[in-house]
Amino acid sequence: MDLLKPLTAFFEKTKSDQRIGITHIGIYAALLQYRLDRGYSNPVDAVSVEIMRIAKISAHKTYYRCLREMNEYGYLRYLPSKKKNRASKIYFTD
Repeated sequence: MDLLKPLTAFFEKTKSDQRIGITHIGIYAALLQYRLDRGYSNPVDAVSVEIMRIAKISAHKTYYRCLREMNEYGYLRYLPSKKKNRASKIYFTD
């Protein structure tokens, strides 16, 4: 299993995508680390505060905006939870 393949594929796709910024990259890398820590599952049940801690992001609004954008742009599939005490599902497209 090549653990760098998803990150490499992400960077290849983002090279020419001016919509992707450093915050998107940080969150995506944090999600990959979070996924790896949970046995490389797909989808991953993502808890926002844990992902934000890994990505060094403190603003919930920024986190959710970036996830929605990466979902819209096709980098991942984000299914937000409707309840605060339930994790959201994030599917990786790799």
